[in-house]
Amino acid sequence: MAIERNVVGIAKFNKEAQLPYELRRQDFQIAMQDVYDFFYDVNSHLTGKGLQRLDDMLRPAIMSGLLSDMLTASLAKHSRVLTENTYFNGHPDLIVQGIYAGNAVKAGTEGVEIKTTRKAGGAVDTHGAREQWMCVFVYTVDTDSEPAMDRAPMSFTEVYLGAVTMNDFRKNPRGELGTRTATLHKDGIRKLRDSWIYRL
Repeated sequence: MAIERNVVGIAKFNKEAQLPYELRRQDFQIAMQDVYDFFYDVNSHLTGKGLQRLDDMLRPAIMSGLLSDMLTASLAKHSRVLTENTYFNGHPDLIVQGIYAGNAVKAGTEGVEIKTTRKAGGAVDTHGAREQWMCVFVYTVDTDSEPAMDRAPMSFTEVYLGAVTMNDFRKNPRGELGTRTATLHKDGIRKLRDSWIYRL
């Protein structure tokens, strides 16, 4: 059985969504489709050689990091105002072009942070509470269906983009070796969910 090519459901976008920085629904559609096309091309090549799909090879944390980087790059390419933050591990991932020297900033205020998660509803850990525009892509990966060739392609099921403040977060307990993180609390995640862009 051939690998299935996923297609973004255009009708699933929120036509009432208010987007910052001149972003358009089409920017998100194209970015998501870019990811789908990449996985189709790579997985077709891999399975043609008898190898596992990329979805099955990658650990969840690596998968999320890859998707975040790909979505950031594609949104930057198609956005009218935003570009990639060239500062390594800088915040936010997308910044307004031209306002930071070399389009690089360690901790900026003008832009959009991109997150990806498998958690339905968009709850995602961050490295700290910030006032920011946060964009969360929720995705699913079929790793259970058998035979593996019949598995559904990776799919984006929800996309949220909302303005959150430091007061919208709760700090998570840190273990002896852990890194301190913060997650939107109940009211904060409700605020983010009210600002949905895409839902299957």
